[in-house]
Order: sequence, then C-alpha cells, then structure tokens
Amino acid sequence: MKRILLSALFICFGAVAYSQVIPSFQFGIKGGTNLSKLSTDSPLASDNRSGYYAGFYARFGAAGIFVQPEMYLSGKNTNLKSASGQENKVKFTSLDVPVLLGTKFGAAGIGFRLNTGPVVSFILDNEQSLGDAAGSTFRGDFKDQAIAWQFGAGFDISRLGFDLRYEQGLSKIGKSGYDDTRLSLFTFGVAYKIF
Repeated sequence: MKRILLSALFICFGAVAYSQVIPSFQFGIKGGTNLSKLSTDSPLASDNRSGYYAGFYARFGAAGIFVQPEMYLSGKNTNLKSASGQENKVKFTSLDVPVLLGTKFGAAGIGFRLNTGPVVSFILDNEQSLGDAAGSTFRGDFKDQAIAWQFGAGFDISRLGFDLRYEQGLSKIGKSGYDDTRLSLFTFGVAYKIF
C-alpha cells in the first residue's frame, strides 16, 4: 500500500513540475470593476469611486514564469472635495496597456498567480480618440501619458481567471496648478481564456 501511495505522489508531483516547464500561450478577454482615488499635494481630498474596465490579454511563458501584456478600456471616477465642502466629480476614460511579469503555481487547470509591471494609460478625450491611443501604443509613443505600476494576484480555474490588483500612479496627471496629482486604484476582474 505504501508503494502505491508513494508512486501516486511521485506521479502527481511529476505532473505538476512538468506542467510548469512546458511553454504555453493564452489569449482571452477580461473585464471588471475598479476603485479610483487621486492623491494631491493640495488641500483637496479625494474619495474612492467605482468604474469599469474591459479588454484583452495574452499570456506566454514557461518554467512557472510568464509575461502578460494587456489592453483594455477603463472608466475611472473619483470625487475631489475642498475644505469648504465643495465637491467636484472627476470622470475620464483611458486606454490602459499593462505589461506584467509573473509567476504561477498549480496544475490540472487550477493555479495561483502573482504578477507586477508597468502600465501606460492613454487618456481618451476630444484630442485623442481610441484609434489614436491604440496607434500610439503600437508605435511606442508614450510621451505625455500617465505611467503607473501594478501589483496583483490571480486564481485560475479551467478557462476562468480572477484577478485582484493595486495600481499606483508614478507620473503626474493633473493639469491644474497643483504639482503632484497621481491616480491610484484597486481593480477586481474576471478573465475568460479563449485559447
């Protein structure tokens, strides 16, 4: 009985190790919600407000390490409150392009992921359309865009993936007289692997 049990354990551990080594490629769709907040060096206070995101991801790698580029449309909302109680709603849409480096553990369609990496956000407004932002991404033209860094964890079950991330703004996004306005946000999303 011990030999059968030990043999079964070796086969399971071997399958887990082998599944982490072979190269893989995935492509899918993803979407979810975000909570955005502005940090400023001004006397204005900011509240977390919910928004959305939806788009595509690709993941490729081997030996438990992967690279995951993504592209998604993101609606971001927050409130700014002055000391006198005046409130201003801040709402904008951006095309976000994260490139994440991560590691994954697991086998047989179930796994846990950790990832981190930079995000470039292209603000979409009257001056920049979705097509302009996508073109800038593929040309590598990142001037005057918001840069952030993401940290996250995910859990995969078969074709479904669940992600929880924190994003901290690295570049200033404010165009007012205040020197240091940065956006931070939490995101929760669901992904579906197409292939």
